[in-house]
Amino acid sequence: MLPLLKKKSKAVDSPQVSSWHPNFRNYERLPDIKVVRTAFFVNGAAIFLALSLTIYFGFKEWQLRVINGQIATVQSQIDRDKRTSDQAVALFKKFQAEEAKLNEVDTFVKSKPSYATLLLRLGETIPGNVAIDSVDLRDTGMFLRLSVRGAPDAASGYATKYLDLLRADKQLALFDTFEFTSTPTPNPATGKMAVEFFLHLKGAPGGRR
Repeated sequence: MLPLLKKKSKAVDSPQVSSWHPNFRNYERLPDIKVVRTAFFVNGAAIFLALSLTIYFGFKEWQLRVINGQIATVQSQIDRDKRTSDQAVALFKKFQAEEAKLNEVDTFVKSKPSYATLLLRLGETIPGNVAIDSVDLRDTGMFLRLSVRGAPDAASGYATKYLDLLRADKQLALFDTFEFTSTPTPNPATGKMAVEFFLHLKGAPGGRR
């Protein structure tokens, strides 16, 4: 006899449906169960930034103090040595002025013509009716004392022509002024006209002495 078939339970036959109920939870009021909270990172970052800025500005302030101290030290040295420096500058300027004078004198002495060379040139240029009585070479120039033959008017003309001849001579270009020192006058001892010229050296002090 066939065994009786057992009826399957309705629980087995019906599909299993998950239970459902409304979610009444308020997440804003639920406690924060995270191990490390977000506020910790925000506060930590803010504290780190504040410390970094404090250290940076503190270091800059220290550098500024060091630089100001160095400036003050150097300024005190400058103030201390200023008087000595000013005296040295004044002495150097005085030395430069004296050096310029010495260089001027040295240049003048080196440029001063040879006495023998001048005599030779005067001997080559002197006309027949003029005689040289004396030549006086000085620092400022040269004095020529002459005796000129002829009547006073003619002798004055000869002397003037000779002075123009000397002025135009290129070998006497070291002189810049050619002039009579006085009016030609008769010399009773020689019966000639006494004439004196002055030839001023270029670069020499002005005037006759």
